[in-house]
Amino acid sequence: MCGIVGGVTNNDITALLLEGLNRLEYRGYDSSGLIVLSKNNTFDRARSVGKVKNLEDNLKARDQKILGNIGIAHTRWATHGEPSISNAHPHISMNSVSLVHNGIIENYIDLKNDQLNKGYSFTSETDTEVIAHAIDFAMKSCNTLISSVQLAIKSFSGSYGLGIISSKYPDQIIAARKGSPLIIGIGKNGNYIASDQMALLSVTKEFIILEEGDIAEIKINKITIYDLDGILVNRPITISKLKEGQVDLGNYDHFMQKEIFEQPQAIRDTLESRITKDSVVISAFGHKAETIFKEAKQVQIVACGTSFNAGLVAKYWLEDIAKISCNIEVASEYRYRHPMLLDHTLFITLSQSGETADTVEALKTAKIINNNISTLCITNSAESSLTRLSDLTFLTHAGPEIGVASTKAFTTQLVSLALLTCTIGKLKNIINKKQEKKIIDGLKRLPGLVNEALLQEVQIKDLAIRFKDTNSALFLGRGTMHAIAMEGALKLKEISYIHAEAYPAGELKHGPIALIDRDMPVIAIAPNDELLGKLKSNLQEVKSRGSQMIVFEDTNSKVEAMDAMEVIPVTSNLGRITAPIIFTIPLQLLSYHVALIKGTDVDKPRNLAKSVTVE
Repeated sequence: MCGIVGGVTNNDITALLLEGLNRLEYRGYDSSGLIVLSKNNTFDRARSVGKVKNLEDNLKARDQKILGNIGIAHTRWATHGEPSISNAHPHISMNSVSLVHNGIIENYIDLKNDQLNKGYSFTSETDTEVIAHAIDFAMKSCNTLISSVQLAIKSFSGSYGLGIISSKYPDQIIAARKGSPLIIGIGKNGNYIASDQMALLSVTKEFIILEEGDIAEIKINKITIYDLDGILVNRPITISKLKEGQVDLGNYDHFMQKEIFEQPQAIRDTLESRITKDSVVISAFGHKAETIFKEAKQVQIVACGTSFNAGLVAKYWLEDIAKISCNIEVASEYRYRHPMLLDHTLFITLSQSGETADTVEALKTAKIINNNISTLCITNSAESSLTRLSDLTFLTHAGPEIGVASTKAFTTQLVSLALLTCTIGKLKNIINKKQEKKIIDGLKRLPGLVNEALLQEVQIKDLAIRFKDTNSALFLGRGTMHAIAMEGALKLKEISYIHAEAYPAGELKHGPIALIDRDMPVIAIAPNDELLGKLKSNLQEVKSRGSQMIVFEDTNSKVEAMDAMEVIPVTSNLGRITAPIIFTIPLQLLSYHVALIKGTDVDKPRNLAKSVTVE
């Protein structure tokens, strides 16, 4: 969730640290800070509450610039301690050690009490400060910075991604990773660390992905990496395919808006080389995919947030179309409830970043419970914890997604799950060639259908005005559209702070109908499917209670408009697979324009971070 950037260079590092923080601000923005080692080997630090711009203003207001060739920086999403300057990173111990930290030290109270007894004082409420003190104490018995870090981390329980510098070792940064992603960037004028490649794209495209337990000593002309057991290791260098322009706004006002409109291309990229004229390329899921899918007797999906909603759609598809049993569960619950896993289960994890902490841990738990399962991760990140832990990987090819509220990651996950459904169905002789071709034809239509749905933006923008004084909203759908209603409600609450709930339309009489009045807008999704008649009856129930209604429909659904009801045709002739994907689009646009009217921070909503890498 939080962002780390640092480097050892031939040049002044401050400008690069600020640039990296701006690129990483989507990961956390309660506070930010940076620290450099000045030429006389003393720490020079600046910290500010709020967005990175506040830190930049802080630096501009200083009489003396912060200058140095080695430094670290951090943008924070608060876990321990409220957002404040004293809790902002970097933290310092005894003017000898400074560090930035992603993750949570679970035994920090015990460590803190021990350190207080040793004479250390604390200036923050964070768990991070105990790390700095532990390293400073270890330096008293070690003769290198990296050996001090190796000794100190033995006392930590929890997760960490660390960038560490010391006034006593002014030529190096130590990077350590356990449960929180960290990379090393290899540049012409120095070497760098970051929690995300995007922070360093202006100086390098060459990266080393640190593996679980790795500790690295990074100097201007040398990188040395040790594994968890202290054994010297070599990690491969990867070349990033990201481009700097991919993380710029271009002609859009917000990243969320840009990413909504990038969905046609993102879907094309996800389908590219995965389908032929009339079939799915099975090997796109990995060279062992055919054997694994044929042997699979059931599917278990675990995910969080938006990815969970995508998985819920897939449950309908897999059972209805591929005729294979499918369960789905929130990852944070799954990992703690001692689940049963049958042999030959296909265990699927969904995560945009591939680093979602609960999902990663759920996968580890599943592999311990039963080693006779197969694992597949669907992610947007080729170099992630989930990809390294899984037997099979399917990349969504959505490109960088900066907006905290996921849009193109969600629709490309649905496309990926549709390809999976088709693949399993045909390998189990449930889907014949004619049916497979029909599915492929529908998927090929998706980019054009999304473009059609995007044309409704002007009308949706006008509808959003209705939400100016709204505090709550209700979303309704049936079948797969219940999952899409859940996604629509999630988007609205995430970025506009309106309380929103989603219900299966048939559940109205079991409680939600009590909430409906003239002040409660109801948003319904009306595809032309076998449940349309029942949905229309549900709409009548809502309308009779005086609610304002918005209905997004297939043009063939022919929902009859009534007073205070807007019916918006989205597109037509959608199938079981294309419909959930297309009806997602107007809900994204609605939440975006409501947020604009509410005046909230669309790309960086309060209290949220893009990648949840701690519990």
